[in-house]
Amino acid sequence: MSQFHLVAPSGYCINQDAARLGVQRLEASGHRVANQTIIPRRLQRFAGTEQQRVADINDLVTLEGKNQIILAVRGGYGASRLLETIDWDGLARRQQKDPLLLCGHSDFTVIQLGLLALHNVITFCGPMLAGNFGAPELNAFTQEHFWRALQNPRFNVEWQGNGPACETEGQLWGGNLAMLVSLIGTPWLPQIENGILVLEDINEHPFRVERMLLQLMHAGILSRQRAIVLGSFSGATPNDYDAGYTLETMIDYLRTRVDIPVISGLAFGHEQQTVTLPLGAQAILKHNEAGTVLTISGHPIISA
Repeated sequence: MSQFHLVAPSGYCINQDAARLGVQRLEASGHRVANQTIIPRRLQRFAGTEQQRVADINDLVTLEGKNQIILAVRGGYGASRLLETIDWDGLARRQQKDPLLLCGHSDFTVIQLGLLALHNVITFCGPMLAGNFGAPELNAFTQEHFWRALQNPRFNVEWQGNGPACETEGQLWGGNLAMLVSLIGTPWLPQIENGILVLEDINEHPFRVERMLLQLMHAGILSRQRAIVLGSFSGATPNDYDAGYTLETMIDYLRTRVDIPVISGLAFGHEQQTVTLPLGAQAILKHNEAGTVLTISGHPIISA
């Protein structure tokens, strides 16, 4: 049994039924779910006022107990407004005491990257309450990979990837592409050298994905990595104007512009089927005709 503690630093949870279902499922599995009163909180499109939403994060500094899984209710937009007022130092001190297992994706990425940039704090890019645990059908793959990441000091993620054969290792980082790009030039973007950069996004046309990737390239960020791993890009549907320009042809083009391997096809992102990745952990990436394996270690886990 684990203790889940909810946070809502971003958008209002428009699907209240899904959030309630997520809580019911977690409780039915024997887990405690704290801070449920934030689920219906709302101001305009946000999950409450700036003060309420940043308090969700800053109150974690004094949160007592071991094995606390901090779960974002949903993404959307709003975390970027909080970056100057988050108690980054306090959160880092709390991690040294009893590591919090912070999990979320999408808009939550900016908080995760800020913790990694300022204090090398590892967080988990994975499922959220409403969209995943509260889905009409709970995805067994997503659930298994979530607990695999949080319970094992060393674990593998395997898939049939596309790209050139390679074997490399480095610090695993990334998350939502749009949120990462929004942090260029700020103190909250990690300066990772020789890393493995994993990226995903939703509702971005292939040319917009390309433009953001080129921005990372032009900023010198891609050339400092050892590999790029691409997850799901939900809603990246081409139209008649594209005349054959698809997400796949865009990825082929990216491979002509960078000198590091680009491996695609990972179930990671806004789909119901998604892996959970500890951002900031150490990873070994192997890809060949037989498939792709990420071996990950060095992240906090649930202790006995």
